[in-house]
Formats: sequence, structure tokens, C-alpha cells
Amino acid sequence: MPEWSVVHDADALGSARDVHCEPGVSGGRFRGRHPIGYLDTPAMRLTDTEIKAAKPLEKPYKLFDGGGLYLLINPDGSRWWRFKYRYGGKEKLLALGTYPDTGLKKARDRHGEARDRLGDGIDPSAAKQAEKLTRADRAAGTFEVVALEWHAKQSGTWSPDYAEKELRQLKKHVLPRVGGKPFRELTSRDLLDVLRRIEAKGRLETAHRVRRSLGAICRYAVVTHRADVDVSTALKGALAPVPDNHFASITDPKKVGDLIRAIRIYEGSGVTRCALQLAPLLFVRPGELRAARWDEFAFDLADPPRGKKPKHAEPQWRIPAERMKMREQHIVPLSTQAVAILRELHAITGPDGYLFPSVRSKARCMSENTINAALRGMGYTKDEMTGHGFRHMASTLLHERGYKSEWIERQLAHGDRNAIRARYNFAEHLAERRTMMQEWADYLDGLASGAKVVAIRAGKMGLRGGNEAK
Repeated sequence: MPEWSVVHDADALGSARDVHCEPGVSGGRFRGRHPIGYLDTPAMRLTDTEIKAAKPLEKPYKLFDGGGLYLLINPDGSRWWRFKYRYGGKEKLLALGTYPDTGLKKARDRHGEARDRLGDGIDPSAAKQAEKLTRADRAAGTFEVVALEWHAKQSGTWSPDYAEKELRQLKKHVLPRVGGKPFRELTSRDLLDVLRRIEAKGRLETAHRVRRSLGAICRYAVVTHRADVDVSTALKGALAPVPDNHFASITDPKKVGDLIRAIRIYEGSGVTRCALQLAPLLFVRPGELRAARWDEFAFDLADPPRGKKPKHAEPQWRIPAERMKMREQHIVPLSTQAVAILRELHAITGPDGYLFPSVRSKARCMSENTINAALRGMGYTKDEMTGHGFRHMASTLLHERGYKSEWIERQLAHGDRNAIRARYNFAEHLAERRTMMQEWADYLDGLASGAKVVAIRAGKMGLRGGNEAK
């Protein structure tokens, strides 16, 4: 039992009134009235039993443990550990936690650490605030925070598909390794380890894409004062070069005909078959095709009655700027063959939403792997043909047959170096491109039939010639 007991005068925190001390059952050494805060003797050390037995009163009161440490009991039942001390001639108070989350032993340990700092001439309250700011600064400056902030700012300039791909790449390959590390502690060796792990899996192209992203993130960290130097610069030349295969593609006319025939008898999903059929006819980027929406298309669902004009005399697909890699609106003229495929597809996935919805949810579009997986199922390896290869196929054959490069490049939606001109050139050469796209579709039909067809070589008007395709 303690040598004395305390009968608390229920004063508010900081009161100058006294605590009345009565003799303990074993004969206490203290009697009379003593100012709060001055009963600092070994006989006053608290116990867990005393703390648990203390009941809240109408006003806050204190249970002292010695050395300026006390437990403040509040009327609402909450209990706060406090350390009362003097520093620089001023009385100060340091919060050490709440009971019971911070038990008696932990409170004494924290109290001891604070007293040690006082002994070293350090204000424990100022030290605690500095540590808090340091932790906040470290949290705000981790690689993950900086990387996601960079992604959020850049995504406004990217297509949704590209932004999603970039984020997925970071979450899969980078953040699990270095996400929690403060940027100022990041080294080139940390980043090289990330890249080496990707490279070891044989994904060299992915490793190079990740390296480019890491470089951009590091530069962003420097300009936002989360890093002093760009540690990614040391990674230059660290990876083996990517083989220049320009996305595997078939450009031999006879083999192109074989491919078109194989697509037309594809035995998988009807939706996937339509995507495969449209890919060579439209030769847009794979992400632009699989994320296509019905409200972007203008074409008639059926031929008009005899003598009537079609509602859409010039069928077309307008891809909004936010979905394009170069952030420019893009017009794709639709051949009669493309319209026929779209009509078939409309009966399956129309009239709204995605043309090629995911099999799991109509709220998402087809997976980026679907087209390539279908090509593999048809017997084409990744070194023979890819979803992106349809663009290279069209570009190669159209150039070989004499079409003007500016028509082809505009239809491929390659960027214009003149940013102001780029705002208005989405309809550039549209009449010529419409003719070119129809002739291209007719040419593919001819290759698929195996018959000789009229070549699509530019003539006097830059559109046709009389040579036969080989």
C-alpha cells in the first residue's frame, strides 16, 4: 500500500488550488495542503491498480507519477499522459499518449526519453514536432506518392487506354519494389534492380518502357523538390537494345490474302472475329479499335429503299481527341466492307457502349491481348503477325502502290510537328482518303479471293492505275 493517499480537489487543469493529502494506512509522511505539481517524491509512484480505480469527476484532475509525469483524468473518462517541465525559463507540457493505449510502462519510457533530451539541452516538444514533420515529409516524398502524382498530371495528355497501361505497368513492376522508399534515398541501383527483374523474364520491350517512365518520374521529383538529382540518368545503356522488328507484320500480298481468309473463317467469338476483320480495313491502333464506342460511328444500319438516298452518304468513324495517342480528333472513312461488318456487329453488341465489350463486363472494353491471342490461335506466331502489325501492313502496301505519303500518314494518324496546324488537319485530304480506303478494302478482297485484281496504284489523279496485283 502507498504511504499516503490523495484526496483530489476537482479543479480544472492548470488550477493553482491545492490537493489535500491524508495519512495512508501505514502512516504517511505528508499531511496538510500542497500545491498541485509539487508532490514529486518516490512515494508518489503510480500503479496500474490505482489508475484503473481512478474514476472521472466533474472536473479534470491529475495523478502524479513523479518527475513531472502525470495522468490527466477527464470528466468524459479519457486519460492523457502529460509531462510538465521547464525549458528556457518557460513552463511547457508534452503529450505522451493516452491510457490505456499507452500503458504505465510505455509512458514512463517516453518520459525517460524526454528527460534525457532535456539533459542534453534539447526541448522534447520541439524535437517531437520536428520528428513529426520529418515523417510527413518522408511520406509525401516516397517514390509511390511522387510516381502516382506524376501519372495523374500526365494522364490528361494521354489516351485513357495508354494511361491505364502506364499505371498498370507501375503497379506491377515498380511500386512493389521501391514504392515505399523516400525519393531522396533512392539510388540508381534500386532502379536497375527493378529493370533487371523485368529483363530476366524476357520482357525486354517492357523493361525499356519502364526505364523511360522511371526517367520521367525522376525528373518530376527533381523539379518538385522531392529529389536533388535524377538518379535514372545512370541507367542509360544498362539494358540490351530491343530488336527492331517494327511490330511483326505480314506484307507479302499472297500471305496477306492467306491471313484475310483465315480471319474470315475464325472459329472463336463472333465479336473477336469482327475485330479481326476490321483491323486490316481501318488500320487504327489496337487500343483505339478495341475501345471504340457506337456513338462515334455514323453509318446506315441498312441500305435505303430504291430511289432513296442514304442518311449517311459518307460513312465514317470519328475518334475523339482524348482517345487518340496524339490527342487529335481522327476521322476514319468506312468502306462498304467495313459497314457490312459493323452492321453484323451492331446486332450483337449495339446500339450503345463499346463495340467490343469485355466478356466479363460491358462496362469495360475487350482486353488488349484478345487480338494477339486470336492470331496465335490461328497459327501466327508473335514474330509473324501482331495486332499492331495491321498498321504496318497497310502502310507498306499503300506506299508500294503509289499512294501519296501525306494521305497515308494522315490516315495512320501520325502526329503533325506543327501543333497549331494539328488542331485543324483531322479532315485533311478526307476525300482522297475516302477513295483510298475503299480501294484498299477492294484490294484486300481481291487478295483473299486469290484472283487477279486491279492494283491500287496512283494514276493521273493519284488514285488508280491499270497494273495487276501480283
